[in-house]
Amino acid sequence: MMHRLACSAALTFTLCTGAALADPVSFTDIAGREVTVDAPVERIILGEGRQVYLLGILDREDPFERVVGWRQDLLEADPDSYHIYAEKFPQLKELPTFGGFKDGTFDVEQAAALKPQLVLMNLESKAATEDAGYDEKLAKLGISIAYVDFREDPMAHSVESMRIMGKVTGKDDQAEEYIDFVEAQMARVTDTLAGAEFDRPKVFVDRAGGYSDDCCMTFGPGNFGEYVEIAGGTNIAGDILPSTFGTLNPEQIIAANPDQVIVTGGQWDAYVPGGNWVGMGPGSDMDVARGKLEALAQRTAMTGINAVETGQFHAIWHQFYDNPYYFVAVQKIATWLHPELFADLDPEATLKELHERFLPVDYKPGYWVSLNDD
Repeated sequence: MMHRLACSAALTFTLCTGAALADPVSFTDIAGREVTVDAPVERIILGEGRQVYLLGILDREDPFERVVGWRQDLLEADPDSYHIYAEKFPQLKELPTFGGFKDGTFDVEQAAALKPQLVLMNLESKAATEDAGYDEKLAKLGISIAYVDFREDPMAHSVESMRIMGKVTGKDDQAEEYIDFVEAQMARVTDTLAGAEFDRPKVFVDRAGGYSDDCCMTFGPGNFGEYVEIAGGTNIAGDILPSTFGTLNPEQIIAANPDQVIVTGGQWDAYVPGGNWVGMGPGSDMDVARGKLEALAQRTAMTGINAVETGQFHAIWHQFYDNPYYFVAVQKIATWLHPELFADLDPEATLKELHERFLPVDYKPGYWVSLNDD
């Protein structure tokens, strides 16, 4: 009897203590909205499955311990990462999934049944979320929305997005440790270029090259377009496109005559089965990827350009455009554009260190390939 009383008292103390640890935390999200939640948040819905890229940094023991539902895009957009996470954390397979806010397939009633405290949304979904009234409906249910961004403007928003996630998970220290790592790795590029004289090669970023027969989607002054500029190149679409995402026609590419081409690629069988896209990502087959890259170099838009003539034709993991690991892409692009300046920079070592220090899954190669690789 005494043992039971002791256990009951201990349980009561634990529950009360746990409740006391949850305190209101207020912050400004990436959309400029004031958000208040009881933190650490214990029940989160991920408005995009790829947000596990950032949650895994903070909850290394189990990135899904707070997740009560998520959008199903990770399996479709990045199946290699999905399977790597599923192998170590098989419970993710049982998580409820739903469609997107942008396409109007989000089910508010389903979300409410999961009793989340917070729905984590990507910034690009804000307009659609408000147009559909999801924000008001969730607010009436006492469910907060917080916007983060690793895609629309990763350079401006990634660090603050990580800080927001640190606040809501109670992992501020881990978030700051990661941010310090990111800034140190970025400085390895920016500091080197700041003290050097160099010419800026012209670069065309072929966004998801081969995904469709149309040519060619690319990046304007943001995202991968900005990565190129930071790494010491000139993005040929930077002065043509007014926003982050857009398209150049073959004539524009040929006229610009880029010195280097960077194709972003992924494993997209879920979208375009057997497509001509270049399969990039953890564990990808480099021989297959290289073969597809060679085929893309033969398109009309690449006729006679310097990049093809010199073999400066590369592919890189597309998801660097939508996760907090963008600094690895900046490093890799820098080594392509200025191999002499960055002879001592090893982006693969950086990516391995990222996995070893911050991620819950092991590193597997497969993130880039070039036609001029030995």
